[in-house]
Amino acid sequence: MPEVAPKLREVFVEALDLDGDVDVENLKYRDIEAWDSVGHMALVAAIEDEFDVEFDTDQVIDMSSFKVAVDMVTELKSKND
Repeated sequence: MPEVAPKLREVFVEALDLDGDVDVENLKYRDIEAWDSVGHMALVAAIEDEFDVEFDTDQVIDMSSFKVAVDMVTELKSKND
């Protein structure tokens, strides 16, 4: 996994208030109760804050899994660096 994955994993755990037994790396939108539409917006805000990135509307809609989030953050970070 790209270098953003470990920190992004922490953001997912904190933003979605996940237990330690949740397989974050294989998590998909609506797999768990906490990742509903409200949880999604909280997660997006937490990711933007942590990584100093900004998602556009399409990216927010397309963020359907942890793996997709890793790819998005990696791409945005590479554009900003």
